Amino acid sequence: MSIPSDIILYHYPFSPYARRITWYLALRRIPYAQCLQPPTLPRPDINALGISYRRIPVCSIGPDIYCDTRIILSALESHFPNSPLAASSPEHKAIEALLSRWAIDGGVFARAAQLIPPEMPLLKDSKFTKDREQYTGRSWSADNVKKMRPEALAHIRLEFDFLEKGLLADGREWILGTENPMLADVEAIWPFHWLTTLPSALPPSLISPTTHPHVFAWITRFSACIKSASSTLSKPTSLTGSAAAQHILSLPPSAFDTSVDANDPLQLTQGQDVEIWPIDSGFSHKDRGKLVGLSLRECVISVKSQDSGKEVLVHFPRTNFRIRALVAAGSSL
Repeated sequence: MSIPSDIILYHYPFSPYARRITWYLALRRIPYAQCLQPPTLPRPDINALGISYRRIPVCSIGPDIYCDTRIILSALESHFPNSPLAASSPEHKAIEALLSRWAIDGGVFARAAQLIPPEMPLLKDSKFTKDREQYTGRSWSADNVKKMRPEALAHIRLEFDFLEKGLLADGREWILGTENPMLADVEAIWPFHWLTTLPSALPPSLISPTTHPHVFAWITRFSACIKSASSTLSKPTSLTGSAAAQHILSLPPSAFDTSVDANDPLQLTQGQDVEIWPIDSGFSHKDRGKLVGLSLRECVISVKSQDSGKEVLVHFPRTNFRIRALVAAGSSL
């Protein structure tokens, strides 16, 4: 089977994180295949590749698997270097990186998630709320959701204000003052765009096109660009889990540069058995394998697929991920 661009995206359509990737692919006009996943565990399609990681999306590019949107976006920029969306100047690269950390690690999305309206059907689904409690480590009960809402709204209002009176205050169309949306826009817009799609999430008296006209105009422009770009692409090829795994495992081994930074503070060595997991959410799911690559921004381990035992290289970012050497049974430190 021919897979467009040799990309398979494991996701579910209403995931705000997955939209970071689908938007990027649309803006770059890069066709891809998808393997749709349930919004809650289990996800046997991903587990079949030997991966325990529980967050969405996961993306294969050729024989390599990438976990976390930060490393996925970086890999796509690297694999498809023509007409990149990433900034080129050091100043703009810094802004782009800061926006990524602000939205993901700075609490913007965490607060946005606390504004999911309590009346939404998902929050009345015990399977969903139990799954998200395991994912985030906090209660998703109706009472707790209502209790957190005022504080979350205060924080999100502050972030809308930061954009309105800061980055977008001069009426520019895009964050970096460019003619078209760039990666910096993708990095910044996704929590705010998502909130505007949730009925009753934002009270109009506090956050609306009237109170924050620059931000809402930016979101409207971005949505129009995504719609226009998507119209030029065919719909993603949909694959079953078995078809996706069969394709990935049939490819020649990865040509990834298998180096480990000898100066890394963790002092790990190539071929060492390690485990890696995110420390901000989804932290109860740890992946174990042999260390293949370790750099300032990336960790790569080799795992074995469930059925065939074929080696698969899995890439993770370093930010907010913990890597630990595994000690063999009977060994002493």
